[in-house]
Amino acid sequence: MKVQGSKMRIEDDAPSQSPQNLRLPLFGDCLIVNQDFQEQFENYRVNKSIAPLLLLGDVLEVMKELPSDSFDCCMTSPPYWGKREYDAGGIGWEPDFKTYVDNLCSVFSEVHRVLKKTGSFWLNIGDSYYHKNLLGLPWRIALNLTDNQGWILRNSVIWNKVKGGPDHSKDRLRNIHENLFHFVKSPKYYYDIDSIRSSPRKTKVVNGSVVSATGVTGIRYKRKIELSTDLSENEKRNAYQALEEILRQVSDGIISDFRMIIRGQQRTTHSDSEKVSGRAKELKEKGFYFLKYHPKGSKPSDVWEILPEDTQKRELHFAPYPVDLCKIPISSTCPPNGIIIDPFCGTGTTMLVAQLLGRKSCGIDISHHYLEIAKARSETIL
Repeated sequence: MKVQGSKMRIEDDAPSQSPQNLRLPLFGDCLIVNQDFQEQFENYRVNKSIAPLLLLGDVLEVMKELPSDSFDCCMTSPPYWGKREYDAGGIGWEPDFKTYVDNLCSVFSEVHRVLKKTGSFWLNIGDSYYHKNLLGLPWRIALNLTDNQGWILRNSVIWNKVKGGPDHSKDRLRNIHENLFHFVKSPKYYYDIDSIRSSPRKTKVVNGSVVSATGVTGIRYKRKIELSTDLSENEKRNAYQALEEILRQVSDGIISDFRMIIRGQQRTTHSDSEKVSGRAKELKEKGFYFLKYHPKGSKPSDVWEILPEDTQKRELHFAPYPVDLCKIPISSTCPPNGIIIDPFCGTGTTMLVAQLLGRKSCGIDISHHYLEIAKARSETIL
């Protein structure tokens, strides 16, 4: 369960429909159900509405009723151990952290079962101290999942909160980051990298010469090839021809930018050892190689700077779970017609983002109060 802000908005590229038409199918009725979970889910996934389905009950018992291989993506942030008492209790108040880890892993075993083979599981989890010892709970859980449940860990994202809450400790640094893990069930899974690329700068032509997005032209590299004492005449001819082809690809928009690495003038990226680096081997054999930049922009890094939700006047929920934390996971790993599950949905931020991005979603929580808030957020999204 995580915090959700009360402010909601539709992105500029959201469907432009009149208010009376927005209710169906985009914002149909949001249901809270507390029984017959499999039947309710089967009915939900065949109807047209993308308003979330909210399931009230103990997470493990609810998930056991859901059919296997049914969801495309899971995005969740469970209660943190020993931090605060959430409404209706539940996971997070175990007498020791090992029981907490075991309880969460039992839930994530069910997540593994209900996810499709091509599915992804995103887990945001915070750490805790016990007797001044930082427990390393995120990594204890992550390694348990990979070692004992067969999950494949694809990324460990650092969520840099930029600013943290008050910290009065006098013998350690402030904690302002959390982990976000991306797990998959199999080596081949759905991933739309182009949906999350940043917009690249444009190539231009200056005085008849192609200039890349960062101002790179062929003139400087041609001069380096000409003056090289490490390239043979044959290697120089091949380098000129390859450079002309790269400039043509820049001009045609096939790539947005490039760097040319020439033997004896720059070190290879990553490693100079031919045994370790394919680029080092290419440099030895050809005398040059190119780094090409994708025309649709760069992909995000594994450090995300996202401010927590506003903590002032918070009356509904405790821990911050910002909307922006959900956008990359849902956009990249849930297909447009897919279904997302959040087994600790709290007041429904995962469901809210799924709805704004046009995906169906299913949220589970033990607190009826939180699900009522999630329902209200879905139905007042306008």
